[in-house]
Amino acid sequence: MGSTRVRIAIDAMGGDHAPGEIVAGALRAKEELGVEVLLVGDPQQIEAALPPKTNLAQVEIVPAEEAIAMDEEPLNAVRRKRKASINVAMDLVKQQKADAVFSAGHSGAAMASALLRLGRLPGIDRPAIGTVFPTIVAGKPVLVLDVGANVDCRPKFLEQFAVMGSAYSQYVLGTTEPKVGLLNIGEEDSKGNDAAVRAHQLLRENSQINFIGNAEGRDVLSGHFDVIVCDGFVGNVLLKFAEAVGEVILQILREELPQGLHGQIGSAILKPNLKRVKQRMDHAEHGGALLLGVAGVCFIGHGSSQAPSIFNAIRMAKEAVDNQVLQRIQSQYILERESG
Repeated sequence: MGSTRVRIAIDAMGGDHAPGEIVAGALRAKEELGVEVLLVGDPQQIEAALPPKTNLAQVEIVPAEEAIAMDEEPLNAVRRKRKASINVAMDLVKQQKADAVFSAGHSGAAMASALLRLGRLPGIDRPAIGTVFPTIVAGKPVLVLDVGANVDCRPKFLEQFAVMGSAYSQYVLGTTEPKVGLLNIGEEDSKGNDAAVRAHQLLRENSQINFIGNAEGRDVLSGHFDVIVCDGFVGNVLLKFAEAVGEVILQILREELPQGLHGQIGSAILKPNLKRVKQRMDHAEHGGALLLGVAGVCFIGHGSSQAPSIFNAIRMAKEAVDNQVLQRIQSQYILERESG
C-alpha cells in the first residue's frame, strides 16, 4: 500500500446518522490516531458533512453509487447493488488498498459482503461477530461471540469461535492466557442440550485455548471469563438485553440522584464518578463488533452509532491490524492441522 499508516475504509453511508456522524468520527480518528481513512459513499453528501474550510485535498473520498437500506434483504441487496458503499469498501480491503473496513449500516449486508468479497479464513467454517462487554472488574472486559452471525451452531463452530476469540482477547485486548467459557444453563459438564455437551467436550480437549468450563448467564459480567462462546441467537438476545439494562440503569441514576436538595448537591459532587460509570457501561466506548473468521479486518457498528462510537470502532480496527489478529488466527489453525 502507498502508506505505512493503517488505512481504513469507512462505509460513510451506513447507519442512522450517516454520513454526518460517520464523517465526524472518522476525521477525529485521522487526527488523533494517525490512521488514513477512506470515506466511501456519495461524494456530494460526504463533502456536505465535512467541517467548514476543510481542505478537500487532505480527505480521501472513494465514490460509491448506491447504499443498502436497513430494510433490504442483505444477500440479495449485496449481489444486486455491486457499487453499494459497503461493497466498494470491502473491495478496497480485497485489493489491499485498505487494511480494514468499518460499517455502521446493515450488519447482515456487511457480513454478506465480507463473505462474498473477502471469503473465510482457511480452516474456519463460519464467521462470528464478537463484541466486548464490561464486567464488574474495572478494566477487564469479556469478549462474547457469536452475537448474531449464526443463529444455529454446530459444536465445531463454537470451538472455532473459542480459538478466534482467544487470539483477539490476547493480542488486542491484552489478556494473558484468556479464560474461555461456554454459555450454558449450568456449571456442570453434563448441562445443556446435546450440542452444548458435545461443544463442552471439544473445548475441553482443545489445547490451544484455556477452557475453564461452562458460564451461566450471571457469570457473563462477573469478570471470571475473558471469552464466552455461544450461538448467534442466544448471543444477540444477550447483547441487546445487556445494552437495554445499561441504558435503564443510567436513566435511573439521572432521574433519582438529583431529587431534593441533598440529591442535587450529591449529584454535583459525584459528577466525575458518574461520568466514569457511564464510560464503563456505555457500548459506545467499544464502538463496534469484529467479524472474526473472514479474510480481512471487518468491524460492524451499531446502526445508531454517533461520532464517539465511530472513533472507538476505528481505534479497535487499528489495534486489530497492528496486532496482526488475522495472521495469528491463521497460524493457530495451520499449527492445528499440522499437529493433527
